[in-house]
Amino acid sequence: MSSDFRSIAHVWPSVPTTEGAGVHLRRAFGFDEVPQFDPFLMLDDFRGDRPSQFLAGFPWHPHRGIETITYMLEGEVDHGDSMGNEGVIGPGDVQWMTAGSGVVHQEMPRGNAQGRMGGFQLWANLPRSHKMMDPRYQGLTAAEIPTATLPSGVQAKVVAGTFNGVSGPVKDIMIDPEYLDVAVPPGTSFEHPITAVHTVFAYVYDGSASFGGREVASEHVVLFAKEGGGVAVTTQAEPVRFLLVSGRPLNEPVAWGGPIVMNTQEELRVAFEEYQNGTFLKVK
Repeated sequence: MSSDFRSIAHVWPSVPTTEGAGVHLRRAFGFDEVPQFDPFLMLDDFRGDRPSQFLAGFPWHPHRGIETITYMLEGEVDHGDSMGNEGVIGPGDVQWMTAGSGVVHQEMPRGNAQGRMGGFQLWANLPRSHKMMDPRYQGLTAAEIPTATLPSGVQAKVVAGTFNGVSGPVKDIMIDPEYLDVAVPPGTSFEHPITAVHTVFAYVYDGSASFGGREVASEHVVLFAKEGGGVAVTTQAEPVRFLLVSGRPLNEPVAWGGPIVMNTQEELRVAFEEYQNGTFLKVK
């Protein structure tokens, strides 16, 4: 691979906050960082071992204009929506939900036998041309998500995109994303090419490593610079696990109101008015 690696634009610590009905989580990035992460809007790390801080969950709420990507590490999330879909997102599973024209759903987390629950939710923006598309789901079990292993011991679960010739099962997403869960052993290097125009970030959730020559600890997000053909990560005495995500920027205006993201304030006004008067759902 070329040595034309991307440098680091910014590193942030994730910030404790609460969402839903009082779920304690850490926000890696969100509203304040738009448009630096375009086409991505938000990443939440909702791992926890105190059921009182997550069992209230995320009761019924609407989405329009975005995709929500939930990836579980442990515990489960019971999911239900306005179209009658129901299911459980379990350890290692991924739910890639395209809200499109509108979905009302709920996500209710449950801990495992040890009371632990955790995973990540990423929000990706939809382009203007697809904001009102029909809602859809791509739900993948852990067994359906392949893992690529290098001779060095580096492993990557491939949700979307391709790593070392292994392609992920999530397909036909407008922003051409790559979504990897990467594990790098101690004293090892990881290199991966990135499409030239794509935004790319990493979220370190266990251990630490050098990203583009800068040491980054757990619960920090790394935004890579725009220039460069790939990313490089090197570990020293301890291993690291991180999400590596990239996608094609939309370069469109963002009008964001809570769970709804459109292009204009007028579109937001219409969405919330429809939600109040019962005409929000276009597909039932």
